[in-house]
Amino acid sequence: MNTTARTLRSSVTVVGAGLLLAATGVALAPAATADSGPPALAVSTAAPAEIGLAGQPVGFTTTASNVGKNDTSSTRLSYHIDGGGGLPPNALSLQYRLSGTAWKTVPLKMSDLKFFGELPETFPLAAGQSRTVQLRIGLPMGTPHNGDSNGGTDHLKLTTMISYGAAGAANDVDEDTVKVGALSTSLSGVPATAVVGGPGVSFRATVSNPTPSAYENVTDVLYTNRHTTVQVLRSGVWKTLKPITSNAEPDLYGFDVIGKDASMAAHSSTSVKVRVTYRKGAALGKTDVAPCAIVNEGSTPFRGSTFCGESASIKLTAAASGRPTPTASAKPSATASAPAGTGTHTPTASATPSTPSTTTTAPADTRTHTGTDTQLASTGSSGVSAIAVAAAALFAAGAGALGFTALRRRRARG
Repeated sequence: MNTTARTLRSSVTVVGAGLLLAATGVALAPAATADSGPPALAVSTAAPAEIGLAGQPVGFTTTASNVGKNDTSSTRLSYHIDGGGGLPPNALSLQYRLSGTAWKTVPLKMSDLKFFGELPETFPLAAGQSRTVQLRIGLPMGTPHNGDSNGGTDHLKLTTMISYGAAGAANDVDEDTVKVGALSTSLSGVPATAVVGGPGVSFRATVSNPTPSAYENVTDVLYTNRHTTVQVLRSGVWKTLKPITSNAEPDLYGFDVIGKDASMAAHSSTSVKVRVTYRKGAALGKTDVAPCAIVNEGSTPFRGSTFCGESASIKLTAAASGRPTPTASAKPSATASAPAGTGTHTPTASATPSTPSTTTTAPADTRTHTGTDTQLASTGSSGVSAIAVAAAALFAAGAGALGFTALRRRRARG
């Protein structure tokens, strides 16, 4: 049980398959006072400290105990999960293993933006007996290759209730708080300058999983523009990547730098060396490179549970200007600001790869934009790059109610 857990003594109202805490509190069933009285049950959940948004489920246990003098033939366990109102209906999964080795699904119903579920199986508990049930909880945010790009939260409030019989008040209630983390993606060693038509510039792209959840179907995308050739170093050989584009935003070019649908273990990271060459025709001035990790991307390019890192600016110069040697910038050109009124970031699956940077001198096939933007896993403030504007235009719906606000405006083409 987490340190935040506590046992409540108040009333319960039955809602669908679960037990909903009434606003006035829950009156618990009385403990046994005589051999002929009802059983006295207690519950304790050892919830996971953290899970990853859009990641695989993490295991935990619930222990049901009969602390009275009377047996029960029908012990029931119910769960109430509150994500703070920022999760879509397909966000949550809860599974259990009561007997045997197969995992079974706990049916969940959503009411008032909260999830309620009850184990489909009951079990007997003799007086003085305890039984531990294995469970696992996750926030898949959709299904494989169909990730939901709307919503998010930074924690779950998990309430466990125990009762007996076909229906009735809870005998005991346990509360736990589960932190919700997320993938992060970053660029390092990005040069400050590059020569149009000159040699490529190299840096590293890294995607990290700091959570206890494993991740499947991860695509780490580097966004640039149509005038670039992007390569990655694999087994000592530079491999040229095929650009990915979307019919909804043809000026947006993305490159899968770690490969499509990668798997990531819990508490792991993967990194690759990237080389970007700016071909003739690229506009002089500042341009941007921007990373986003997408989980469960489907047939629509760039659509899935999306987590974006800081973008970096590169100043493009003409070959006739002396072909300056690229120099590494101290850090990426910009950070993103948290929503007004918040002090910490909320892990959020954003529909729009919002990647901030300074004002960009737009080539003929992009546009110039300045403004403010917010994104996952970053703090600070900055302008918005033309790349970010193009990415944002793909899915203007943006992030969920509690999540980071995606860019919702764009300037007309100039």
